[in-house]
Amino acid sequence: MKIFLLYFLVVNIFVFILAGYDKNLARKNKRRIPENTLFFLQLIGGTPGLLTAMFLFRHKTRKTSFIVKFILILLVQAAFIYLKLSGRI
Repeated sequence: MKIFLLYFLVVNIFVFILAGYDKNLARKNKRRIPENTLFFLQLIGGTPGLLTAMFLFRHKTRKTSFIVKFILILLVQAAFIYLKLSGRI
């Protein structure tokens, strides 16, 4: 259980920092972090970190396509957790 929590913490800190860095690159009109990279990190457990970065840095909060994909991944994760806790998987 400790390894899982450590993994979860590391992924969330990493995606938070990466989203902040991407916002910084956006302000400087430089090459950006691909959205698929952020979505992959969200999918493997970085949802809280990415959500926190989105609100704190006001990053990608106006981009509808990003928000829709973010919510879809969140719903898939919620469904997986529900199924896992209910013993169906």
